[in-house]
Amino acid sequence: MEGQKGIVCVTGGTGFLASWQIKILLQDGFSVHTTVRRDPENKRDLSFLTSLPRASENLKIFIADLSDPASFEPAIEGCTGVFHVATPMDFANKEPEEVITKRAVEGTLGILRSCLKFKSTVKRVVYTSSAAAVAYNRHQNDDVVMDESYWTDVEFVRSTQSSDVKSYNISKTLTEKAAFDFADQNGLDLVSLLPTFVVGPFVCPKVPASLGLMMAMILGNEELYPFLMTSPMVHVDDVARAQIFLLENPDVKGRYICSSHSLTIQEMAEFLSVRYPEYPVPKPDSLKEIKGPKLPSLSSKKLLEAGFNFKYGLEQMYDDAIASCKEKGYL
Repeated sequence: MEGQKGIVCVTGGTGFLASWQIKILLQDGFSVHTTVRRDPENKRDLSFLTSLPRASENLKIFIADLSDPASFEPAIEGCTGVFHVATPMDFANKEPEEVITKRAVEGTLGILRSCLKFKSTVKRVVYTSSAAAVAYNRHQNDDVVMDESYWTDVEFVRSTQSSDVKSYNISKTLTEKAAFDFADQNGLDLVSLLPTFVVGPFVCPKVPASLGLMMAMILGNEELYPFLMTSPMVHVDDVARAQIFLLENPDVKGRYICSSHSLTIQEMAEFLSVRYPEYPVPKPDSLKEIKGPKLPSLSSKKLLEAGFNFKYGLEQMYDDAIASCKEKGYL
């Protein structure tokens, strides 16, 4: 039975953002087609998706992979909107950056070709980019507030960042640029959302990478502290709502940064130690010698002026994240 709001596609359905997006879409009355990678040995447990409220009637799961873009066609056919969320992730640094970027770009362009093929039904594509496609360039330490007019400088990233993060930052930047070039050349309605670090509850089985970083002080992962010098963040539910907002609002165009709060490492330690004294959060003074990359200020003004409103504060972000970690046995 089709949901009253029609059918939409969410790529990469097992990921943090995509799985939560599916939950919210089903809740809001959409039918959802989602894609998961092939599982030849049939070891993957997808019950966290199939057990979502309304999933039995309104969720259909397809097998697809970015290395075979045409495999997304069955999932996209018949949809009125597509949320392209899937992205290659390799924080373990097992593949060269060029390989990851090529797969991300070619996979995304293949998905957009499928959207073009079914343009009679697909009215808009919402691409989930990342604030990583804005934040890293020679201006990041100049006290400028960056908006959607800024792009990450790929050569600057290649020359300054460690290999475990640069692949993601470069691939997100080049993929978003390629997606807009394709859309402009082919008359495809494409908008992008650029979230910062995403915090909050999760339905996927493992602690997501961005959440694990923002939870480092609670989980006791001191090796991650250098990456917390400045932490722009947003609640996962606000990201899901922003994606739907971009799909449904006919007037939006281009890129939209999505970030509601930002903390320095000392501010994070102070907030967490007061609110969650039961966890081994370091004292702010003990972090003075920590050195690491600082992210610039990022503006969500364009998204807010389009009519979107953030619902969640820091307390809710971390309360919800901790509750999910407890529920899944990580705390």
